[in-house]
Amino acid sequence: MSETSPPMPLLDDTALETLDDFLESDHVDPEALDLIGAHGFLVALAIAPVETPAATWIAELFHGEPQFTDAAQREQMLGLCEALKQNAIDALEHGHLPELPFDLELDGLPPEETPIGDWCAGFMEGVFLHEGAWFEHDEARVAELLLPFMALSGLFEDEPDMHELITDDARAEALVKQLPELILDLYLHYRVPEEKPKPTPRKKKPAGRPGSKGRR
Repeated sequence: MSETSPPMPLLDDTALETLDDFLESDHVDPEALDLIGAHGFLVALAIAPVETPAATWIAELFHGEPQFTDAAQREQMLGLCEALKQNAIDALEHGHLPELPFDLELDGLPPEETPIGDWCAGFMEGVFLHEGAWFEHDEARVAELLLPFMALSGLFEDEPDMHELITDDARAEALVKQLPELILDLYLHYRVPEEKPKPTPRKKKPAGRPGSKGRR
């Protein structure tokens, strides 16, 4: 379980490097997500309460269709993305925390200037794909769980409450430390239904009509 097991890598180093090289290449639009942002984006898709069609997330992640050299390269790169997402699902399904591609420390830097901010921005891009579905049930709880991702992403820095959070170094560092557990909490929020209170047993009535002695 997550209390005793180390965080689980979602792709090995070689696969991450291959995907990173492709995302940085001329085959991909300059506005596409980088490896860190793509990692956050795909983890969000693993958690999302609704499935996103491949054509939709491909266009969002790569900012359009990449210029693949051939069908084999297309299958390889999209396969790596699918594997990262599925590995996140498998890890979370077993209660494990996913390994994040950065150290959980800001070192006094603004979040948006660190890989942490890039990852959270990518995660939020995944949320935005189906924002209504994320907040459809128990909006207050979801907002609470997503707050650190939103604050650290830098996408909401114009909002006073968010700005106050990330300019307080101690609070910002605390938010970063929460990220792995919050990923699991969000997954469980959408996958594990709340326990309904057990109905109160009905009191048994004596046999026969009220006031009667019943049959003998």
